[in-house]
Amino acid sequence: MNRHSNRLTFGVLATGAGVYALLQSLITPALPTVQHAMHTSQSTVTWVMTAYLLSASIFTPILGRVGDLVGKKRTLVASLVALLVGCLVAALAPNITVLIIARVVQGIAGALFPLSFGIIRDEFPAERVSTSISNLSAVIAVGSGLGMVLAGPIVGALDYRWLFWFPVIVVAATAVIAHRYIPESPTRTSGSVNWLASVLLSGWLVALLLPISQASKWGWGSPTVLVLLTAAVVLFAAWVLAEARSRNPLIDLRIMRLPAVWTTNAAGLLFGGGMYAVWAFLPGFAQTPSSAGYGFGASVTGAGLLMLPMLVAMFVSGVLSGRLAGRFPAKAQLTTGAVLGAAACAILAGWHGQQWQVALAAGVFGLGIGLAFASMSNLIVHSVPAAQTGAATGMNANIRTIGGSIGAALMTGLVTGHLQPSGRPYESGYTHGFALLAAFCLAAAFAALLVPARRTAPATAPATAPATAPAGEPAAAARPQAVRG
Repeated sequence: MNRHSNRLTFGVLATGAGVYALLQSLITPALPTVQHAMHTSQSTVTWVMTAYLLSASIFTPILGRVGDLVGKKRTLVASLVALLVGCLVAALAPNITVLIIARVVQGIAGALFPLSFGIIRDEFPAERVSTSISNLSAVIAVGSGLGMVLAGPIVGALDYRWLFWFPVIVVAATAVIAHRYIPESPTRTSGSVNWLASVLLSGWLVALLLPISQASKWGWGSPTVLVLLTAAVVLFAAWVLAEARSRNPLIDLRIMRLPAVWTTNAAGLLFGGGMYAVWAFLPGFAQTPSSAGYGFGASVTGAGLLMLPMLVAMFVSGVLSGRLAGRFPAKAQLTTGAVLGAAACAILAGWHGQQWQVALAAGVFGLGIGLAFASMSNLIVHSVPAAQTGAATGMNANIRTIGGSIGAALMTGLVTGHLQPSGRPYESGYTHGFALLAAFCLAAAFAALLVPARRTAPATAPATAPATAPAGEPAAAARPQAVRG
């Protein structure tokens, strides 16, 4: 593959993944507008986000595996088509039910992340893989936060439906170019999709994420939450058992037990808890009227602009991540990124009386996100067999999402647990919440320190090794090649 086609491929992958990431946050500031326009309740309109989260959690690892089996390019194009259909239906949705269904369809495109990483590994020269993954991670990270900046101006100038019309135009062109110009990856894994494991995986993810995301409304002690959490434990155990016994596992658990993989996933779970909660609550903090004793009374657009230093910083650090890999290895980047996240949350907890303080904290957190996103992706990609790239990176994305749901749920409990007579949260709720998120990020830094300094990238999955090979170790004929971490 020549250099020109590498650039075209990267442009297509970055556009598709970037638009999907943008849709994660683009609709959030507009939820009150959607609620009013569709004459629905606040509890119902939150399903616009919850449905998207659950759908992405289910389809990301499953379609990552499908891409490893039938071809990453083919699955990528299918995911782009799903995103296109979901955006089109959302733009035309006559009621909240259709909009929620459209968001479920959009969530299918969560597989764009692992598929894109897999295509880069398969198609790009080895010396460009780390840099390209870092650049793509930077685009994804920026896209995930850019929606908070763009939502206000788009809704104010046009209408909330244009939050979906713009992606329709971009995704349609991206799908056509991807189908025409991206080559099909030659790396395939053998076997078939384990549908029992897929159902069990979907079951425990829904049973876990649904009560976590809705616990602030249903109550942590409510029978629904307790039953769902119990079901999540049972289904998770059944999934592990089914995967361990399968000749064609959906997620090879021996890959998940590789030292570089489980430590990176642990750091991703904890860092995701801090990152997504900051994204969810910092705009609300800025929009709180100063009469509450804190906040700046910012508009949706103003709160988005206050997040701009974070977006700029995460893009810069994400792009620099791959270029610094020789002197600043992925393990060090992940550790540093988590420490920066902890420092930013500590600043928010202790100093948030002036807008420049919040902007400074946002910028520091952005530096941490850029480093952490890029390094996690590189650590996973370079530590698993090429044929397992999609499934492994898909699970890493899912684990970050689970962490984010836990962090957001805990933050919600602290912020909304005690309200002022006006109905607004007390300042102490935010202070304690940001302090908790600092602890999450600091724990992620300790998990990152456990990542092996040098990791292995097996040529074949452990599942293909002879029975005499120890669990998690490749066979003698496929000894791993050391890759610098």
